[in-house]
Amino acid sequence: MEEQEPRQERAACEPREAPEESVALRFQRGFLAGKRLRDLPWEDLEQILKNSEDSSPLLTVLQKHESMGAEPLEQLYEAIGDVLNTEETTQCYKSYLLPSGDAITLCESVAIISRGTTGLVTWDAGLYLAEWALENSAVFCNRSVLELGSGTGLTGIAISKACRPRTYTFSDHHECVLQQLSENIRLNGLFLPPETHGHGVAKQEICEAELRGSQGPEITVAELDWNLVTKERLAELQSPDVVIAADVVYDPELTQSLIGILQKLFSCNGDGEAPEVYIACTIRNPDTYGWFQTELGKVGIRWQVVPSPQKNLFSYDQHANITILRLHV
Repeated sequence: MEEQEPRQERAACEPREAPEESVALRFQRGFLAGKRLRDLPWEDLEQILKNSEDSSPLLTVLQKHESMGAEPLEQLYEAIGDVLNTEETTQCYKSYLLPSGDAITLCESVAIISRGTTGLVTWDAGLYLAEWALENSAVFCNRSVLELGSGTGLTGIAISKACRPRTYTFSDHHECVLQQLSENIRLNGLFLPPETHGHGVAKQEICEAELRGSQGPEITVAELDWNLVTKERLAELQSPDVVIAADVVYDPELTQSLIGILQKLFSCNGDGEAPEVYIACTIRNPDTYGWFQTELGKVGIRWQVVPSPQKNLFSYDQHANITILRLHV
């Protein structure tokens, strides 16, 4: 199988920025994405200030904190902690900047697990897959795309805005996720008919997208139960040319269901041409990841690792072990 390009090599392909510009951009992205204060690049900022000739006031403050053994902005950390410990229904708005300067704004849950699901927050693999998609827009341009487990909608909204697909189908199963997903699509200028608002789960909502100043793809929001969905139901979903998913390989039972629906997708296209499939995985447990690859082989699905995106566009854990597999039969 093809080896993945080391993540640390991406930086070598990027144009060099002044250190202060790079740190400022990381602060901006982290702030807009709602990162915790302690996760922002304070140490890099401190190093820049120490090497600067005109930052003595700020340097004095930092040195004072160091001499006292206190963390910078400790009171603000405590305030953030109070917010994060509120009711699990608490929501917030996060924004993610695209290379065009446009932004994707999403309503997300503050809690990782909320209303019995993890689908109300944006996960690192979804951001990573969106970065890859933006660099490989030809994969999606003028093609029909199906996303499995769309969650908050970040990846699909980015592709719909920047990669010019012909149609895009968002899908999930949890009622609250589908409801929030539809709201996020509307929030970002992808219009959904007003009569579907408030109806709970949208079995299938099709509309013309109204991207600001341009003609967008036809958007579908579909409820898909991977265990129950039939080939006939999948065939109704625009006969996808491309299928994507992010962070769906973490539980053996769920992963077995994923393999089942992939088998159906590979065999349901009426013209006989199998879709291209890309799965972004955060490798938390190598055994689970290896088991997924083994099970794919058992049903005749081959895989290869695609090269990493060259530029980091979004704020997420750069030390996370994330890879994208292209699947084919």
